[in-house]
Amino acid sequence: MAEKEQEKPLAPAYTRTPTHFLSTELKNHRPRHRKFLLCGCIAAVLLIIVVVILVLSFTVFHIKDPVMNLNAVQIQGLEFINATNILSDPTTNITVLADVSVKNPNVATFKYNEATTRLYYDGVLVGEARTPPGRAMARRTVRLNVTIDVMVNRLVAVPGLGSDLNAGALPVRSYSSISGRVKILNVKKNVAVKMNCTMIVNVTSRSIQDQNCKPHVST
Repeated sequence: MAEKEQEKPLAPAYTRTPTHFLSTELKNHRPRHRKFLLCGCIAAVLLIIVVVILVLSFTVFHIKDPVMNLNAVQIQGLEFINATNILSDPTTNITVLADVSVKNPNVATFKYNEATTRLYYDGVLVGEARTPPGRAMARRTVRLNVTIDVMVNRLVAVPGLGSDLNAGALPVRSYSSISGRVKILNVKKNVAVKMNCTMIVNVTSRSIQDQNCKPHVST
C-alpha cells in the first residue's frame, strides 16, 4: 500500500498594499492632526487670557476705596480767646485751617463732588466749609485746604464755654465727607468717604492735642 504523500499547507499569499493607498491615508491623517493641534493651541490661549483677566480683576483693576486723612489743623485768632474777651465780644474772628487729603489708590481717576467739613463744639455746629469738586488722579493724593470761619455767636451760646476756656482746653469734633465715582473699563463704583475726628484745642499753647480720626467708606 503506497504511502500517501502528506499535503503541505499553502503559504498565505502576501498582498502588498499599493503605495498610493498609504499616501492617501497619510494625507487624510495630517489635516485631522493639524486641526486637533490648532484647537488645543486656541484653548490654551483662551485659558491664559481668562486667567490673566481674573488676576487683573482681583488686583490691578479691583476698585479700591479712597482714603481720607486729616493731616494738620491750625486755628487763627486763638490769641484773642479767653473767657472774658470772647464772652464780652462775640464779634471776635476765629478761623480754622484744616489740611485734608484724599488718596486715590486706583489705576483710574477718582472724580469727586463738592466736599463738606463741619466743626462742632459740645454737639453744636459752630462752623462749616465747602470745597469745590475735582479729580484725584490715578494713585495720587489730592489736598483739600479747608478754611472754616467759626460762628462765634453760636460758640458763646454754649453753656460750658466759660469753664472750658478757664481750663485752657476746648473739646471739638469735625466731620468731613466727600462723594465721587471711580470707573475702570466698564466697571463703575460710587463711593462716599466720611471722617469723624475728635481733638482738644489747647488755648494756652494754641495747639491741637489728642487728635483721633475714624474714616468710613460707604458705597
